[in-house]
Amino acid sequence: MSASFCGLDFGTSNSTVGIVSGNGFALCPLEGEQVTLPSSIFFDYEEHRARFGRDGTAAYIDGTEGRLLRALKSVLGSSLIEETTQVNRRQVPVRDIIGLFLRHLKHCAEARLGREIDQVVLGRPVRFVDHDDEADRRAEAELVAIARAQGFRHIELQFEPVAAALDYEQAVTREELALIVDLGGGTSDFAVTRLSPAHARQADRGTDILGRAGVHIGGTDFDRRLSLAHAMPELGLNVLIGPKKLPMPIRLYQDLATWHRIPSLYTASNMNYLRSIRPQADRPDLIDRLMELLRERNGHRLASAVEAGKIALSAREEAAIDLPFHQPLPVTVTRADLEAALAPDIAAIIRGIDECLALAGIGGEAIQSVFLTGGSTAIPAIRRRILAHLPGARPVEGDIFGSVGLGLAIDAARRFGR
Repeated sequence: MSASFCGLDFGTSNSTVGIVSGNGFALCPLEGEQVTLPSSIFFDYEEHRARFGRDGTAAYIDGTEGRLLRALKSVLGSSLIEETTQVNRRQVPVRDIIGLFLRHLKHCAEARLGREIDQVVLGRPVRFVDHDDEADRRAEAELVAIARAQGFRHIELQFEPVAAALDYEQAVTREELALIVDLGGGTSDFAVTRLSPAHARQADRGTDILGRAGVHIGGTDFDRRLSLAHAMPELGLNVLIGPKKLPMPIRLYQDLATWHRIPSLYTASNMNYLRSIRPQADRPDLIDRLMELLRERNGHRLASAVEAGKIALSAREEAAIDLPFHQPLPVTVTRADLEAALAPDIAAIIRGIDECLALAGIGGEAIQSVFLTGGSTAIPAIRRRILAHLPGARPVEGDIFGSVGLGLAIDAARRFGR
């Protein structure tokens, strides 16, 4: 069979492409043999080319001159999608940058299959934007329009937790009621699904999706929380200034902890402001650190260090966030620190699960299995709280980065023919 379709999971942190492989489905290698590609683009000013994923991030960290953009999906549904961003000496529309990334994923899949791909099932979160249906519809329309501009002529969409359910269903041996928990880089999505070997062969699964819900909380939000709690105090957050001992403006630190807002801080007006308040600060040394970081444009290096510390805490009780100064400054964080920082977000995830159960019209005791996918399910505190909330359910480990992409490929085969 010559399949001209794929499933494409464009994620906030990582992306995958699911394709037909033999009699089944597989994730397409996107960077060497890696089947995940960090959703980032580095515009290399020295070699005058775009570099994707790990390759681009490594070049940026090594000091290659250029511009790194990450978390591209997060702008869908916001006013940022209408803006341009500076790349070298040009202003490039943000939607064109997202298009460049999607086109790269398309080309990788076409190279693997040896043919053009013009049919795709795109994954989408249950909610691109919380509590704003119009912005949510706009985000979906933007994604479809960008994909179509890259040569996808036939486009369908599937909710990401439903796609993960289709992947999990390939392994079930009897009918069961499952809660799918997909905790990604930008959103947390949930679906209550009825799964069985018999239902897996059906094309229309609408009646088996009993409820779905989502919250706009994910891995990038967890990075922000950890950064504000443990990295930003080392850069002057909580410093008092002036005779009235007013706190430093928190906006500076919120932007510095938010990946796509970091470039907006590298302005002369911000540096002039910091110079003006430094003599009145009760900790001028911390203001000096902030000025050094902005002057050296190390905001993204700081964000990467925080993310690395968060990931390390999934395997260890304690980790270091290495703040990127001329004299490196390690900040020690523990799992307990991370859990405390994430407490509001964990509570919101539990509320999202409860909303999903309510929409399905069932209680938690009816759930037989909890299928966990998405990188943030590796955070021990989050995983523990979810499983404790559904003590009667059997936990099932999914491919934390690949289940959605595989499920989208399964859905694409049903829609476009296999």
